[in-house]
Amino acid sequence: MRTLITGSVAYDTIMVFPDRFKNHLLADQLHILNVCFLTPEMRREYGGCAANIGYNLKMLGGDPIVMATVGDDIAPYFERMAGQGLSSAHLKKITGQFTAQAFITTDLDNNQIIAFHPGAMNFSHENRIDASLNARLAIIAPDGKDGMLQHARQCAQAGIPFVFDPGQGLPMFSAEELSEFVRLADYVAVNDYEGKMLEEKTGMSLESMARGVKALVLTLGAKGSLIYASGQRHEIPVVAAGAILDPTGCGDAYRAGLLYGIARGWDWPSTGRLGALMGSIKIECRGAQNHNLATAEIVDRFKREFSYSPW
Repeated sequence: MRTLITGSVAYDTIMVFPDRFKNHLLADQLHILNVCFLTPEMRREYGGCAANIGYNLKMLGGDPIVMATVGDDIAPYFERMAGQGLSSAHLKKITGQFTAQAFITTDLDNNQIIAFHPGAMNFSHENRIDASLNARLAIIAPDGKDGMLQHARQCAQAGIPFVFDPGQGLPMFSAEELSEFVRLADYVAVNDYEGKMLEEKTGMSLESMARGVKALVLTLGAKGSLIYASGQRHEIPVVAAGAILDPTGCGDAYRAGLLYGIARGWDWPSTGRLGALMGSIKIECRGAQNHNLATAEIVDRFKREFSYSPW
């Protein structure tokens, strides 16, 4: 099943400060803050929610269509996607803009200072969804505000069932806009923090929202996840990782598992368990797209972890 993934394609520049921020910040001088952190370790990773989800779904053997707006600096990403068998046909280049990118500085306590430049992502509304894409499922992942609203409405108009995944973009929207997303969506996926914010902004509980969609998925980090569907509450266990190296992109990997299970008509416990497994596989590697398993290896790990196979 062709699955449309809208959202960001981004570069992540990650720097490590070999000390603690608190040792260099004067509490009584924060109003005139002027600091420089020397970061001898730096790496550039490929990221962005849409690209991350597409990467994981392709690994599972799915058929992702990644749709995003990108900048003049996208050539290395195009080359990477081609090598992975991912099409860049629906990545629209915006002349005069940079591809979205995050600049992340981490200290020894894993505190982070992040600067995010949306760049071409702000033009996501220039991409249009219609029946010609031949998509049978979609996810609206974090992207430019106008683009997310437009793409949700276009999916609904084209009859494409979709997952609403607001992520870090949730604060951009008003209560009315969030309520519209939930009304149009077939599925909602949020983490625990986003879930609380969604409840506060809309005045609706997650349980009441779940009654209006086919399923509402709530990820809880190390505590696993919950799936509310058809009046039932499914508790999804966390999958223990061999090593915990980097949580960046774990939520996107989980969502790829969800999309795969939904596309194949799996039951919700199996779908959630595949999401949990994909998150566990991801956390064992640094960067959002550096884990690389064959589909058969993922199937085998699922069987070992849960003692059955939905394939």
